[in-house]
Amino acid sequence: MRADDLADVQRLAGAGELSSALQRAEQALAARPRDASLRFAKAVVLTDLKREAEAMAIFMQLHEDYPELPDPLNNLAVLHAAAGRLDDARAALELALRNDALHRTARENLADVYLRLALRLWDGLVSSGPADATLVRKLRLGRELLRPPT
Repeated sequence: MRADDLADVQRLAGAGELSSALQRAEQALAARPRDASLRFAKAVVLTDLKREAEAMAIFMQLHEDYPELPDPLNNLAVLHAAAGRLDDARAALELALRNDALHRTARENLADVYLRLALRLWDGLVSSGPADATLVRKLRLGRELLRPPT
């Protein structure tokens, strides 16, 4: 039954039935409150429901309970980055990669955070004085890289 609970939550979430997915996750967690996969799935659903603070609390607790897992840190970092807390996002992703240096999503997310940090620094340079053509080009290209695909 355990795998079925997780599959149900994921199926409901994938179908956009987020409230039902959350309810199913909570029902399953009532019977198995320490189940890491169900807790993670619940946090993902909470993120999709824009209940970031609740999702962050679960991801942080998962990290405390299972410090070897990179995924809770990766997802925590995504929430930090979305809120503009790039230094916190960077720290979480670097820790995730210490746990699994080949974690592809964490590596990609860390590269995005580094780019956003670079853009922040370059913006500061441009606003503090005359910008040379190289700096303006870096800003343009960096912003272009962060633009969502059309």
